[in-house]
Amino acid sequence: MSQGSAQPSSAGKGSRPAARRNPYALIRPRRGRVVAYVAAVVVFATFLLGAIIVPGQEGQKDDWAISDRLLIAAIGAAIAWFLWRLGSIRATPSKQGLVVRNLLLTRTLAWDEIVRMQFGGGAPWASLDLADTDTVAVMALQKADGEYGRAEAARLAALIQHHGDATEPQRRS
Repeated sequence: MSQGSAQPSSAGKGSRPAARRNPYALIRPRRGRVVAYVAAVVVFATFLLGAIIVPGQEGQKDDWAISDRLLIAAIGAAIAWFLWRLGSIRATPSKQGLVVRNLLLTRTLAWDEIVRMQFGGGAPWASLDLADTDTVAVMALQKADGEYGRAEAARLAALIQHHGDATEPQRRS
């Protein structure tokens, strides 16, 4: 009689039953995203404030010119962009394939290109082994996220197994 009851997933508090979870839901890290976004705002505001309040009365030695102020603001904007990009890493699965957005590059992969996923050893995030012997990091699946990260990695591994038919590349001797 208890066969028909759905058991909640052990992926964490408030998670939906595994059978009802969308397997194509967006994959994002939990902890690093919030920290990166908050740091981006704080860094940009600090550099912008610094560019505004540095001394610069005309006619004094060692004045901060407008170009100096603009450079300070630009450096703050560049650091904030980098942190914002760090916060926006993700993996987007679909029925056609997987879009992996890492820190600097975004890569679109068809399911049949992916041989397997690795989420072990000393690496801080998952990686995908491809049929052409290339390896793609998936920074959205991080070990620092603990049980949540492992559950998301299991979901991606199931999608790879379901959709993929890539075979292990043959090594040349």
